Amino acid sequence: MTDIHVPPDHPRRVSLETRHRIIEGHKKHIVATAGLLAHGRGEAFDYMIGETTTDVAKEAAQATVAAMFLAEWPVISVNGNACSLVPDELVELSDLTGAPLEINLFYYRKEREDAILRTLMEAGAKKVLGTHDRPSETIPELSSNRRKVDSEGIAKADFVLVPLEDGDRTEALRRVGKYVATIDLNPMSRTALYSNLTIVDNIVRALPVMVDFARELADAPDKELKDIIDSFDNTANLRQSIKLIGEHLNDMARQADRHPQKFVDEVSD
Repeated sequence: MTDIHVPPDHPRRVSLETRHRIIEGHKKHIVATAGLLAHGRGEAFDYMIGETTTDVAKEAAQATVAAMFLAEWPVISVNGNACSLVPDELVELSDLTGAPLEINLFYYRKEREDAILRTLMEAGAKKVLGTHDRPSETIPELSSNRRKVDSEGIAKADFVLVPLEDGDRTEALRRVGKYVATIDLNPMSRTALYSNLTIVDNIVRALPVMVDFARELADAPDKELKDIIDSFDNTANLRQSIKLIGEHLNDMARQADRHPQKFVDEVSD
């Protein structure tokens, strides 16, 4: 995965290993240079939420998987960062839910597309949509490279999972009638606000949780799946996620006041 060894007892081991997966993805042309900055922004929000999968994030993940099973044509959109961080889990979720993987890039270069395709195939994907040689259509009112979508994928999908997404495409997908779910550590982003379902979590934690729910719900009746979705309120989810960030920051401030040196030792990189 990476030529940089992180000692097993390093307090920031998981964070550093995740960071180096993104760096390796950049070296292999999977991740755009801007993707490095996006990962850093997400990591900052992960700090603020306590680097843990909250209960409300688990509920959002369950609702998202339930929606995937109920959809007539679900699709999982894949960008460079997602492919670099969780290729195996993306393929497994695709297999369990029947939702094909579709490459969709803001900073398009054929070498990036080829690298992502190769990585997904090596992870076990049998078919990947969104490549330059496939039939495509465009999303109305979207001018970026992400307007191009596969005719057998996002173009006809009724449900689209858009992890680590940019907000303009989320808005555009909603305008053309798609049901959209996302994974976004920032509950205040346009993507989080415009999605039907928002999992406020780190993708390296969220995808394994979704895979577990996919196994659990694989044979669930439609009524059970619908009840899961109907009982989930995305506005309340975002409100609670913001509240949890505030509570975590307040806890850290109180800890810093009571035990300054211990606080520095525990949060230091």
